[in-house]
Amino acid sequence: MQFRLEPTEILARLDALRAADAPTSGGRLLSYVYDPGVAELSDLAGAAALRGQSLNGLDPTTFPSIAAMERDLVALGRDVLAGGDPDVVGSVTSGGTESCTLAVKSARDTWRARTGAEHRPTLLIGATAHAAFHKAAHLLDLKLEVLPVDPVTARLRPDDVAAALSPDVALVVASAPSYPHGALDPIAEIADLCAARDVALHVDGCIGGWVLPWWPDPENRRWDLTVPGVSSLSVDLHKYGYAPKGVSLLLFRDRDRHRAHWFATTRWPGYAVVNPTLLGSRSAMPIAAGWAVAQALGEQGFEELVAPMARATRRIRETIEGIEGLRVVGDPVSPLLAIASDDALPDERRVDPHRWSDAAGGDGWALQPQPRHVQSDGTVLPRTTHLTITPVTETVVDDLIAALTKAADRVRGVAGASAPIEFVQAAALIDPAELTSEISAGVLALAGLDPKAGLDGPKADILALVEELPAPVAERLLIEFLARFLEP
Repeated sequence: MQFRLEPTEILARLDALRAADAPTSGGRLLSYVYDPGVAELSDLAGAAALRGQSLNGLDPTTFPSIAAMERDLVALGRDVLAGGDPDVVGSVTSGGTESCTLAVKSARDTWRARTGAEHRPTLLIGATAHAAFHKAAHLLDLKLEVLPVDPVTARLRPDDVAAALSPDVALVVASAPSYPHGALDPIAEIADLCAARDVALHVDGCIGGWVLPWWPDPENRRWDLTVPGVSSLSVDLHKYGYAPKGVSLLLFRDRDRHRAHWFATTRWPGYAVVNPTLLGSRSAMPIAAGWAVAQALGEQGFEELVAPMARATRRIRETIEGIEGLRVVGDPVSPLLAIASDDALPDERRVDPHRWSDAAGGDGWALQPQPRHVQSDGTVLPRTTHLTITPVTETVVDDLIAALTKAADRVRGVAGASAPIEFVQAAALIDPAELTSEISAGVLALAGLDPKAGLDGPKADILALVEELPAPVAERLLIEFLARFLEP
């Protein structure tokens, strides 16, 4: 067969395109990727993925190797996160968002079957719960009630959960830990409340599930499916399971709740459709890769990879606590840190976390700025910069600490970014329903944002817009920005 382009030319072009990407290994990107710093694991994952390239997860009875790999992954999750309880079952999904969405679907359908009610049930979450639950409520048509978290600890408060529980609540969500701040919600207390009211509780352990079991803090143990009252738990293998995107686990204490997220139909003339996930046809490549990495590591391997993360996290936290003008938010219990300005100091001694992030970025370190968030009770979660620490971080921790200290010195006393007052006032008058694609593009131009140029400028300026614009307007403009960035 004559190819339009030679394979070597195509791969060379891909390499050239990849040169513009943030580095996915080496420890300079502190979000999105989870580098174990073990080259053999990456090689193994790639080789295993290739062996699954031609398979179709649509029908594991035709491809029983997929079923075998999924059984092994669920069994590992059962052993680590459910004390080996043989009644705990689960599914392998494409990622945390799908796991969370399916947990919501199971709760919704179980609630409807139990109550016989036809109106929309409620999904009850904290302000720091992952945005995947906002998406799930939107897609599955649930009422979403978002509770404020403690503005000091960033944890969901049991008293607030108790006050919000009602017969309409189909599911409560707690985080282990939350992504924004690395805070572990008081899951055992919330589980007791939910069990007393016969309300399902889902623990989002997508980011912490392969870390917290071995993190050096015995107080963190009561958060998983060994806690009575926890109904389901999600945990990603493509985060601290060190597999390529996207593979995740969704575990249930109850087989009937597990079956409630499946879809089946015989109401067409083709093959019987029976899917445990939102996808029909699905790639077996990430499943094979995740399975291979898990087989190689086992529980002991996961534990060994937690140790360098814990050491690096402790050093980085101690360094930040010693940098004038910065502070660590709350009391994180995992390799996730959120860094805010120390508001106890006068302006000239503070360090704005977004200016700090941009300054570190100039030296080749990719941190993740997070916007200020006003909660439903009026309390404010401050603007922060997020750091995700991985095993490889320990190998560059001295350079990272030096860079973080240098960046703080460069921007100490520099005022944080703020959105132009005139622009914000005008945006407040916009009806989001009237924001067509062309009008949205015009607003982006007024804000000085060119989608084709990407986000080359200071991220602090962009985050300031997100903080100040009405949420529906900001969300519509962000959609327009990214959609035009992706257009040919």
